[in-house]
Amino acid sequence: MASFFSDFGIMWYLKELNKREFVKFKEFLKQEILQFGLTISCTEVKRATREGLANLLLKHYEEKQAWNITFNIFQKLNRTDLIERAKREIAGHPKLYQAHLKTKLTHDSSRVFTTIIQDLLKENFTQNDRAYFENLLPSNRTVMRPQVVVIKGMAGIGKTLILKKLMFAWSKGLLFQNNFSYIFYFCCQDVKQLKTASLAELISREWPGSSAPIEEILSEPEKLLFLIDSLEGMEWDLSECESKLCANCIEMQPVNVVLSSLLMRKILPESSLIISTTPETFEKMENRIKYTSVRTVTGLNESDIISCFYNLFQDMNRALEVFSLVRKNEQLFNICQAPIVCCMIAKCLKNEIEKGKDPISLCRHITSLYTTYIFNLFIPQNAQYPSKKSQDQMQGLCFLAAEGMWTNTFVFSEESLRRNGVMDSDIPTLLDIGMLVKIRESESSYIFLHPSVQEVCAAIFYFLKSHEDHPSQYVKCIDILIFMFLKKIKTEWIFLGCFIFGLLHELEQKKLDAFFGHQLSQEIKHQFYQCLETIRGNEELQEQIDGMKLFYCLFEMEDEAFLIQAMNCIEQINFVAKDYSDIIVAAYCLKHCSTLKKVSFSTQNILNEEQEYSSMEKLLTYWNQMCSIFISNKDIQELQIKQTCLSDPAFSVFYNHWKHRTCTIKILKANMVSFLCEKHLFFEFIQNHNLQYLDFSFTCLSHINVELLCDVLNQAECNVEKLVVEHCNLSPDDCQNFAFVLMNSKTLKILNLACNNLDKGIYSLCKALCHPNCILENLVRDSCN
Repeated sequence: MASFFSDFGIMWYLKELNKREFVKFKEFLKQEILQFGLTISCTEVKRATREGLANLLLKHYEEKQAWNITFNIFQKLNRTDLIERAKREIAGHPKLYQAHLKTKLTHDSSRVFTTIIQDLLKENFTQNDRAYFENLLPSNRTVMRPQVVVIKGMAGIGKTLILKKLMFAWSKGLLFQNNFSYIFYFCCQDVKQLKTASLAELISREWPGSSAPIEEILSEPEKLLFLIDSLEGMEWDLSECESKLCANCIEMQPVNVVLSSLLMRKILPESSLIISTTPETFEKMENRIKYTSVRTVTGLNESDIISCFYNLFQDMNRALEVFSLVRKNEQLFNICQAPIVCCMIAKCLKNEIEKGKDPISLCRHITSLYTTYIFNLFIPQNAQYPSKKSQDQMQGLCFLAAEGMWTNTFVFSEESLRRNGVMDSDIPTLLDIGMLVKIRESESSYIFLHPSVQEVCAAIFYFLKSHEDHPSQYVKCIDILIFMFLKKIKTEWIFLGCFIFGLLHELEQKKLDAFFGHQLSQEIKHQFYQCLETIRGNEELQEQIDGMKLFYCLFEMEDEAFLIQAMNCIEQINFVAKDYSDIIVAAYCLKHCSTLKKVSFSTQNILNEEQEYSSMEKLLTYWNQMCSIFISNKDIQELQIKQTCLSDPAFSVFYNHWKHRTCTIKILKANMVSFLCEKHLFFEFIQNHNLQYLDFSFTCLSHINVELLCDVLNQAECNVEKLVVEHCNLSPDDCQNFAFVLMNSKTLKILNLACNNLDKGIYSLCKALCHPNCILENLVRDSCN
């Protein structure tokens, strides 16, 4: 009992009393002193603060007696809630649960990476860590309102590690001790295996004993924090009518209904939630959930990655030397931001160096690292090839992974393993080498070490067998897989298509043949050529293909002949480059393209960010290769630049490629574009007699921009028939410029000015419409005041 008192103290409960109640408490205490002849002084009681009064009670009486006096007075104040709460705390349930959670987290990771991942989890809890979590769940000193926080980031980037770090800090008493009595963690991939459950049952699964004190736990919902991990792993329908949600914590329901009810604040609305998910899933649910804040997780930074390498190599010079190989490959560096992947890559490179092999060739592409790492797990240290048993185990994992990718399953039961050829006797070995990880000790559920490991195993399946050989009807043929990947139909497929292309590389083919002891199917490359023929001339299909997915697949394959053939099947491309790696990969592919007619791209802020001179110089080199499409593709008729901010040097590269060509463009769209270049250069860029449709929607146009634009439109050579300047922050003063265009233009038939505050400027446009030279047929002015 003493540990409870020292941790919480009477003071905490006295602070729960309001000012009037505290005065009354003192009066009742003075009565107790007079009635029972207690040794404490009434004068001291009268002057004491809450903290001082708690100290007086504990100074003059043993702790148990001090609490009995306190409870007696709470009864008179009709604050039985405080008595019950204190008695529950004395019973030790929160402390028992905290101790259980601390023990569980200490041992909760893959056997292979226990040291490294536990170091990441248990490293000193710094002030920065505290600030991060307290900012995540802010509260004032008197009250903490319910929080619903969303943590978003790509699959495997480290969101779960953040949640576990929060739990670990709380279990050690370092965080949120007065805010939360209990923190419960639900992984959606795990709990969806239950099919039906109640919230009480989900809580009980996390409890250390056979029966959780559910009534006690739920009695203070404001002191509960639920961590809902991997929301993308659950089948959600948040648009379901509210009547389908449940408010009863002990009512059995489909698990997705129980968690939906928690998310939609139907169950325990006073509790707080932290939800982790992918950006794609967040986009779908964003307007359905009332969240208080959103945080984006980007994974390990450069110093974290170096620390991970150092933990393995135990030699900083060697760690930095090997890390430099990773840093030279932008894509490889990016995936190292995921903690588990960082550990895998560091371990793989270390093993290869110890074998006397050159790690440089291994860093060629990510497929090479993954296959080397995985195959090495199955090959004994002094052997060159795996045993037949290891080959069978690997094949079983590939079957399992393929089924999982098609059914959106990342947590597998032992029955699922057996169905795919992984025997019960194989499981201890697969756990020991780190290919599988057990979700919870009390149940037989397993995951692959990382989602990307499952993806590479699924890719290998297609080189081992046909989809028709798979026991699951959900596993489809490789043609369907490739098109679904390129069209981003399954957002959880991050690398799957890339791995299949990467496995077609000659070196990877030799590696597969050597591991499985026979030459694998060569049919896939032929099927890929057939896919290219399907793409050729199919405008609807080309419009659905995500350009960056295609670029990464071709980049991973590293086959220039196939690359050229693939890129010249395409007449339209649509892609968004979000980082340095995307620019490199896009440049690699686009420089081989010559048949484009329609281009839509975004580079967001990549070409505007402040970087070191050498980095920006390299970036502009790749940007220069990307822009070469304007010279090599003679028939581009439509160009859309969207969500892009180009610095002056970046725009100069773009403009210099454009001005040296005979411009055939008919449609130009510049949407959400920032003009950081010389303004006249951009408007010189749009001066060409073929241009018929000009769209600046959602691009902010200053008054000077509007004047330059209208100067172009007023030129006799201008043939623009449709102009869209919707949501462009136009002002009433800009209307006069457009009025002159309406009176002078011989071609402009449609003008869209919607969603601009034009106010009285509309009058000058109305006058222009009455001018005898005006040929405008359609003026759109919705929401223009």
